[in-house]
Amino acid sequence: MMFSHYDSRDELKFKHICDMKRRIIRNGIIINEYNRVEGDISIVDGRIEAIGQVKAPEGRVDEIDANGCWILPGVIDDQVHFREPGLVHKANIATESRAAVAGGVTSYMEMPNTKPPTVTQSLLQAKYDIASKTSSANYSFYMGASNDNLEEVLKTDGRQVCGIKAFMGSSTGNMLVDDPVTLEKLFSKCPLLIATHCEDEETVRQNEQNYKEKYGEKAPSEIHPLIRSVEACYLSSSFAVNLARQHQTRLHILHLTTEKELSLFDKEMDRAEKLITSEVCVHHLSFSEEDYLTLGNKIKCNPAIKTKQDQDALWEALIDGRIDVIATDHAPHTVQEKAQSYFNAPSGLPLVQHPLLLMMDHAHRGKISPEMMVDKMSHAVADLFRIVDRGYIREGYFADLVLVDPSAETFVEPSSLYYKCGWSPLEGRQLRGRILSTFVNGDLAYDGDTVLPITGQRLTFKGR
Repeated sequence: MMFSHYDSRDELKFKHICDMKRRIIRNGIIINEYNRVEGDISIVDGRIEAIGQVKAPEGRVDEIDANGCWILPGVIDDQVHFREPGLVHKANIATESRAAVAGGVTSYMEMPNTKPPTVTQSLLQAKYDIASKTSSANYSFYMGASNDNLEEVLKTDGRQVCGIKAFMGSSTGNMLVDDPVTLEKLFSKCPLLIATHCEDEETVRQNEQNYKEKYGEKAPSEIHPLIRSVEACYLSSSFAVNLARQHQTRLHILHLTTEKELSLFDKEMDRAEKLITSEVCVHHLSFSEEDYLTLGNKIKCNPAIKTKQDQDALWEALIDGRIDVIATDHAPHTVQEKAQSYFNAPSGLPLVQHPLLLMMDHAHRGKISPEMMVDKMSHAVADLFRIVDRGYIREGYFADLVLVDPSAETFVEPSSLYYKCGWSPLEGRQLRGRILSTFVNGDLAYDGDTVLPITGQRLTFKGR
């Protein structure tokens, strides 16, 4: 009997190959960086090893046949409200992150208006501790600014936290930042990205008082865009833009809703050179004031869904580059809370399970190309927030991927929802596309029917 020469290094190499987590997605149409190519993706230990025609490797491997369906980078949602801690009767990080991965959202950035609001470093860390145990998707949390916590804000590590959130308009708890001196200091001293909710508080309060006097408690939900008016949005957004220009601050204005605000943004500038960027949410692209008649408080949100003319202008700005990012502003409330009278019903709607399919539906109708959809929901978010190794299908990047059948359809019904609140404003709609699989760091997080028990990772950033 012949024996080959024994080399311990060969044994270690073989053991390493066997221990590695390997997966190949074959025969997919990869949509990435404005290209569309047929090919395979090889994943090793959570990262993309190779793209193209991939040979079968040594050792154990899980192979998936995409059968000509789309392979997309996972959606990165830069604005969600998962309600934990303190408001967990509506939602929590576990339930809403499960909804996210079922919708192809592999990473999210969550807002600080919880109870208590996230306005100290210890409260911020507490949310990261919860997510490290319960989040199905990758995660980051904004540090919240208030009128009196600038010292805490400036302690924030920009390599570990997505940014600072400033509510320059009505908000929950101690989170309204309306003091001009505080805002001046924040914009002049903070080196991190500042994400703003822009509505002028004084204008909103005066409008609300006027309509309370007119309607009392019988006010219809259709007045919401009149209270949360165009002028209220523009006054606040223009103020934020002027501060950012004055101090060369990285400013990201969230959920634009008005045609007037779009004059504040440049469509000619390369994204990599922008200091001032913007976001539009899927509901502001999908609903208009006409929908209050059928959906009422279910689409009450801040800032408000406005006119069809505003919606058309948002689409135009999205396509020409004035708007950089598409997000959800996922903000769940219970059915009972939403069923209250207009002035008592809270603002916000649950959307994180369907942003990709909703935008695929728009793409199918010719509103946006699939390539641009991917850019606005994945690439641009990674670029603007300077996220490390995510948002693209590239060798060496984390394997955050979504496998989608673009020819199928998905019917939105309560039984299919993962939200703790149990409802969606999209109920009864047939959306183009079906999520077949979602991969988070190479792990199968959703198999088309079930969310699997995996845990995401904390996002990291390139800092300043």
